[in-house]
Amino acid sequence: MAVETARAEPDSEERRERRGIKKGLYLLPSAFTAANIGMGYYAVMASLRGFQLLDADPAAATANFDNAARAIGWAMLFDALDGRIARMTKTTTEMGIQLDSLADVLTFGIAPAVLAYAWGYGAAFADGSQAQKLGWFVSFMFLICGALRLARFNVQATRPRPLAEGTAKVDKKNFVGLPIPAAAGLIASIVHFAPTPLKSYGGDLPSLYGGLIMGLIAALGPLMVSTIRYSSFKGVGGTRRSTARVVLLVASVGMLVWLYSRYTLLAIVSAYVLHGIVFRLASLFRFRQPQESH
Repeated sequence: MAVETARAEPDSEERRERRGIKKGLYLLPSAFTAANIGMGYYAVMASLRGFQLLDADPAAATANFDNAARAIGWAMLFDALDGRIARMTKTTTEMGIQLDSLADVLTFGIAPAVLAYAWGYGAAFADGSQAQKLGWFVSFMFLICGALRLARFNVQATRPRPLAEGTAKVDKKNFVGLPIPAAAGLIASIVHFAPTPLKSYGGDLPSLYGGLIMGLIAALGPLMVSTIRYSSFKGVGGTRRSTARVVLLVASVGMLVWLYSRYTLLAIVSAYVLHGIVFRLASLFRFRQPQESH
């Protein structure tokens, strides 16, 4: 009996250790989500600080806007990792899904809307002018469209069948509508490419550039709630043959981002935002052979 008890104790300890490791794995995706939230909070605070320093210290304001854009970029990386890690470790939970959506509203909804306003058209136009009021409205519409995009994604993920007639079917290889991280990434990459606030430009350039940025923000909102399909890249690296190519591609892109971050990030995000539109236009103008008459 003593021998059997001695054998049972290590087994029970091993099981407890395995359960402890399993519980720790559940915390790993949430840790990346928490980092995502932290980056979003930092981006908002840096944008507000930059807006305060526009007149007193333009150089410090530029640095704050650039840091806010960088924080959104880091948040995109954390957002991509938390879901992939959860799927790899099979630790996806309902609470984690909801927490991730709330984090995305802050980091990719509120933060880029505040950054675009503080860096761009908020200071480029006179206080109380109609253009500045329009900027408030455009930033709000970007935020609300992003929230609707996340809500639709969550519903489609839990109920993959069409909810109503005309609703697009869910395809794991594609996103329906522009993902909100990509929309926020485009804003952040533009600010990172030219972090100097638009107010610092001379002549009529602040109003011109402010209007262009406002038009871009106004276009990103409808893209998020549209039915245009964007690649999800979830199938990339799924086979052994493609793993080496993916590693090589990631290493190459990582080095380019390290050396030429302003150009590389803007090119990558712009290409992603445009590729869905190009494919949709190509499908509309694709030649269709007439059906044979019977």
